[in-house]
Amino acid sequence: MKNVREYYAQCLKSEKKAFINVIKAVPPDKGDYKPHERSTSATDLVWLLAVELDDACKLIDQGDVDYVVRPSPGVTESLAHYEKHLAALEERVAKLDDAKWDSKARLMMDGNVVWEATLGDMLFGFLLDAVHHRGQLSSYLRPMGARVPSIYGPSADDPGT
Repeated sequence: MKNVREYYAQCLKSEKKAFINVIKAVPPDKGDYKPHERSTSATDLVWLLAVELDDACKLIDQGDVDYVVRPSPGVTESLAHYEKHLAALEERVAKLDDAKWDSKARLMMDGNVVWEATLGDMLFGFLLDAVHHRGQLSSYLRPMGARVPSIYGPSADDPGT
């Protein structure tokens, strides 16, 4: 079996296309859609996906990150940020060694520690959280009048060729 860092890099790379396809499927003029008043809007979900990648880069660089809710610049701009931060994260992950992967990392909110783990565990946690939010976002697509792209295989709208 490959080492865990290599496996993480492989997972990040293999999920890339599905993330980008789901984000691109969001109609920019319907980004305010949310299925319930307490739900996050589509635009804010897309922005969260981009911000999490930036925060993952900060974790690698600094060992901690203070999560701050930032207003979304819109679907199109968020996609550009997503692609930029994904490339930056892939670059950083390629340079990680075992010591850094196993180092302590902290996620904070409003200056308070909400999660402490190894950097590797936290990066996997961020990836799994992003997959969760991608699923949430994909469930918004049809009600917004958009097509659901293939994610892990065909969808009713996309044979996944």
